[in-house]
Amino acid sequence: MKYVGIGFLFGLAGYILTALLSYYLIGKFSGNSHDRGVEASMTSMFVFGPIGFVLAFIGGYFWAKHVF
Repeated sequence: MKYVGIGFLFGLAGYILTALLSYYLIGKFSGNSHDRGVEASMTSMFVFGPIGFVLAFIGGYFWAKHVF
């Protein structure tokens, strides 16, 4: 259970970092001129954020299992 908790904390950090980075990158490089902010926020929250959560959760789980 401890490994899952640590993985969850890593996942939350991964979600936040991935969402912020993807928001910046989409806002900067998107060709959409009408609603760039909406595109950046929705894609960051619902596409790249969950991907970052899953990858960070897996990494944090295995890191905790190896260290503890």
